[in-house]
Amino acid sequence: MPVSADKPAYEVPALARAHALLSRLAERGAPMRAAELARDSGMPRSSLYLLLETLEARRWIERAGDGYVIGLTLLSLGSAYLRHDNLEPAFRDAAADFVARHNEVMQLAMLDGADVAYLAREDARRPVRLVTDPGSRLPAHACALGKALLASLSDAEVLARLPSPLPAITDRTITDPARLLAELATARRTGFALDLEEVSAGLTCYAAYVGRTPLGRRVAVSTSLPADRLDPRHADAVRAGLIAAARQIALRATAEEPPAP
Repeated sequence: MPVSADKPAYEVPALARAHALLSRLAERGAPMRAAELARDSGMPRSSLYLLLETLEARRWIERAGDGYVIGLTLLSLGSAYLRHDNLEPAFRDAAADFVARHNEVMQLAMLDGADVAYLAREDARRPVRLVTDPGSRLPAHACALGKALLASLSDAEVLARLPSPLPAITDRTITDPARLLAELATARRTGFALDLEEVSAGLTCYAAYVGRTPLGRRVAVSTSLPADRLDPRHADAVRAGLIAAARQIALRATAEEPPAP
């Protein structure tokens, strides 16, 4: 299990092993037995069991049957990330207004390398089937949120950041760089980005760029509409509401001028 794509020249081995174990548990999303973790990590069993006991004592991991899952302490530590920059209350207030008015979900995400990292979500009263939860990631080129975030960069910065070739998630995912850049130009002009079933069949997503926080995070918000709610009047109202929500968050939690209404 690799620790990081950008492995430092010097590191603390115990922390690197703990990171690898926690990453594996997070990827699996289901309890893993110690024998599975030993096989995946290649660690000696004596070292693995000592590490598991240490993590369990601090509730970084917890037992679930005869396996282990991510623990409550990690949730508490991770949630502190949103408290930087006043981002969490700014998002919650804007999302509550948006959901109350439009009865559609709103998500918050940031740009992390070539990916979108999902930070928070406010659900609506009527369900929508999403493939993303807070903490999950998607390739930025494939989703509306990623396009809204990439549109805040120059074309040269976008091409330098993204992998080649661009991977496809569905048969509608844009994998042609020239076509992607054209969509980013449209997003800059209109104030919102779009994906048409490029991540999930039957789902259209809209996203609006919020801005850069004082800590330098590029953030955006999105909503997702299933095909049966995609009538033009509702879609137009949702897009306008999303852009207004992005501006509302920007006024409270970014270090730059908010996008125009």
